[in-house]
Amino acid sequence: MQDPNQASQNAPGQDATEAQPASAQHAAELGLAPGMDAAAAAAAADNAPENGIDRMPSLEDALRQAELKAAEHHDAWLRAKAETENMRRRAQEDIAKASKFAAEKFATAMLPVKDSLEAALAVENQTVDKIREGVELTLRQLVSAFEGAKLAEENPLGQKFDPNKHQAISVVEADAEPNTVVTVLQKGYLLNERVIRPAMVMVAKAKG
Repeated sequence: MQDPNQASQNAPGQDATEAQPASAQHAAELGLAPGMDAAAAAAAADNAPENGIDRMPSLEDALRQAELKAAEHHDAWLRAKAETENMRRRAQEDIAKASKFAAEKFATAMLPVKDSLEAALAVENQTVDKIREGVELTLRQLVSAFEGAKLAEENPLGQKFDPNKHQAISVVEADAEPNTVVTVLQKGYLLNERVIRPAMVMVAKAKG
């Protein structure tokens, strides 16, 4: 028959022995070495990589990506520079052509005027009426060419003197209101509202 005191002494040891495999099994599940204490296990758990987090790119990978982006931006800059140069060259060519052929339309309109003058000179024994008729026709052709080129006549007779469009040759006493153009010695002309030749005029002043 077993002594009760002996049975009570064996029970705690038996419980510890039975608990030890459970602790070893838990450590194995955590991937810990046998005999590792709780503090070491906690530290190992904290330092263990979490599942689902990607690895940080290495310095070489980051440098390679930066070089690729730099090359891409440089290529885009080169294309933009080339396109800008092409646009500038085309603009210069258009300006040069416009300057070279600016008078083409006006020159084309003047050709009939020259033809009329040559035809009039080619006819012999013309009467005065025929000559006048030919001159009037030629003048109409010339006026039409001027209108097509936006070349307007400035004939300020009876108008107020405008120093921006008129050139006063003299000031004379007249019945007209002072500072009024009383005589036009030479007509002026404006090209697209810009004076290319001012009208030469005489301006009235008060009598006495």
